[in-house]
Amino acid sequence: MVSERLPSREQTLQFLRHSGCPKNVLKHCEAVAELAVELAENCKEKGLDVNLELVEIGALMHDVGRSRTHSVHHAVIGAKIAKSLGLPEPVIAIIKRHVGGGITAKEAKRLGWIKDVYAPQTLEEKIVSYADKMIEGSHRVSIERTIENFSQDLSAAAGERIRRLHEEMIALIGDCECLP
Repeated sequence: MVSERLPSREQTLQFLRHSGCPKNVLKHCEAVAELAVELAENCKEKGLDVNLELVEIGALMHDVGRSRTHSVHHAVIGAKIAKSLGLPEPVIAIIKRHVGGGITAKEAKRLGWIKDVYAPQTLEEKIVSYADKMIEGSHRVSIERTIENFSQDLSAAAGERIRRLHEEMIALIGDCECLP
């Protein structure tokens, strides 16, 4: 049964530990959550309506699927894990939509995923996806490095999606001291 109530930070960390997430994944999730909350607070200061608690919990949970696989499939596996834990739909959506700055319908079909939306839609989903791209391991990295890595490892289209997400975030928040 899916709940409408967000778990606490401590409950969320327990979910991650009990699901079998390795320590390095936990550290990554905590670093993503820290940056995501800073970005969300910056959005709030600019007058945008953003749910800070959802951003933090979604960012902490975004890689729960890495307890089972480190492939791109960790997004859909993570969404299934979150659903089995009864987490709210907005958290499940963040997990499902955070990879690669968004997965197109064509890419999802090629991956064998069920037909659904795999690109971030809400401000909270975009913040978490963006923060995830700005963290390598548990360290903040430049957008240039992220785009270069995605372009080389995946495709030019993936790098371009990250660039568009970056431009959208910068348009919303301006220069943020929290970004490298």
